[in-house]
Amino acid sequence: MTVNDDSFTNWKNREEIAESMIPIIGKLHRERDVTVLLHSRSLVNKSVVSILKTHRFARQIAGEELSVTETLPFLQALTTLDLGPSQIDIAMLAETYRSDDRGLSVAEFTAEAVAGATGDDKIERREPRDVVLYGFGRIGRLVARLLIEKAGSGNGLRLRAVVVRQGGEQDIVKRASLLRRDSIHGQFQGTITVDEANSKIIANGNEIKVIYAGDPSEVDYTAYGIKDAILIDNTGKWRDREGLSKHLRPGIDKVVLTAPGKGDVPNIVHGVNHDTIKPDEQILSCASCTTNAIVPPLKAMADEYGVLRGHVETVHSFTNDQNLLDNYHNSDRRGRSAPLNMVITETGAASAVAKALPDLQAKITGSSIRVPVPDVSIAILNLQLARETSREEVLDYLRNVSLTSPLMRQIDFTSAPDAVSNDFIGSRHASIVDAGATKVEGDNAILYLWYDNEFGYSCQVIRVVQHVSGVEYPTYPAPVV
Repeated sequence: MTVNDDSFTNWKNREEIAESMIPIIGKLHRERDVTVLLHSRSLVNKSVVSILKTHRFARQIAGEELSVTETLPFLQALTTLDLGPSQIDIAMLAETYRSDDRGLSVAEFTAEAVAGATGDDKIERREPRDVVLYGFGRIGRLVARLLIEKAGSGNGLRLRAVVVRQGGEQDIVKRASLLRRDSIHGQFQGTITVDEANSKIIANGNEIKVIYAGDPSEVDYTAYGIKDAILIDNTGKWRDREGLSKHLRPGIDKVVLTAPGKGDVPNIVHGVNHDTIKPDEQILSCASCTTNAIVPPLKAMADEYGVLRGHVETVHSFTNDQNLLDNYHNSDRRGRSAPLNMVITETGAASAVAKALPDLQAKITGSSIRVPVPDVSIAILNLQLARETSREEVLDYLRNVSLTSPLMRQIDFTSAPDAVSNDFIGSRHASIVDAGATKVEGDNAILYLWYDNEFGYSCQVIRVVQHVSGVEYPTYPAPVV
């Protein structure tokens, strides 16, 4: 047998193992509301090849490839336990088991590591929480995709309605088509049908009522059987408490804004300050995509090294706010053609840091350049640290933060030497540290942070909504603080 034959046989064996994992992962998700993760990446509804690629990705950040032969025993051990709703990272189980010297079996170690999700300690499955989307643009449709994806267990969040202004003929058909096909993020994973007579879009069995209204005051959500819902405002039309309060209509309990809030509206970056949300707070903001990209790594660096001052320069993809061709615009420069120019503009991300990290005393400044790409941006975070360090130390630290810390869902890490913006379309992290571009000299560190300003941000929005709705389930093994 040749070396090539050996490689092919090994691949086929791993394919077979990954194939055997799929029904286990699906059953845990549907029957117990358990999401199986691998280095914080969900394996639910993933293909054989996707599972194998996710295992291989560990090589970039952990230094060596993680094999399905290592993780399968932990997955099998989970099926023997009386698990409650939770997220369980089998990569973390495998790696912490590797360093454990007590001689425990895989089954014994797994039972101990996820004990908080079993027996009397487990969380009971909750009734679904109604969600309404107000606006159905770029972020609205991606949030809809995520809500539909996460409805597979029948618990958690349930997208009940979308509120939009009435368009022309076949309005609902066109909106369904935009949900079905996306030029950047690809095809919707599943089936979509339209019930025009009842003004509904049915996506993977989820009946979504399309409500036409020109103003929040026109809608009584209880008329559609919606109660205690979380409304996600994707329009950005109202940014302060007074304006967003218009959404607090019958059937709506809380309002979440997908843009920076003004005045006393809390700006929340999940992973950093979501635990400061007061239980009775009805209005909050998820800040901006750039704020979500820079605040988690800024917090990580401040916690370890201290930060005296900093500047963030974002090279940002163009957005719907800009013109395709030169035309009148209220803002300076944004009237010039977005696909043909680099456009210098302002960013509120730097000033928003103070809301998310009130204990950070460092002055952070910022500016932005819009560039002719439709998605994925990069933030260049230039920091003066409180102590000197080295490039190797910073990279080792950030790699570990991305793998095992409470920020592992916010911060990703790549050492790929040829990485470019397209590689990060669909990333579910708030930002990705580019190891190859990182520069450190003495007390100065420059981090290059990629982020999918559409999809990665939408994932952060969903995490905030899960938290305020009470369906954000704990992760095991617990992240290292």
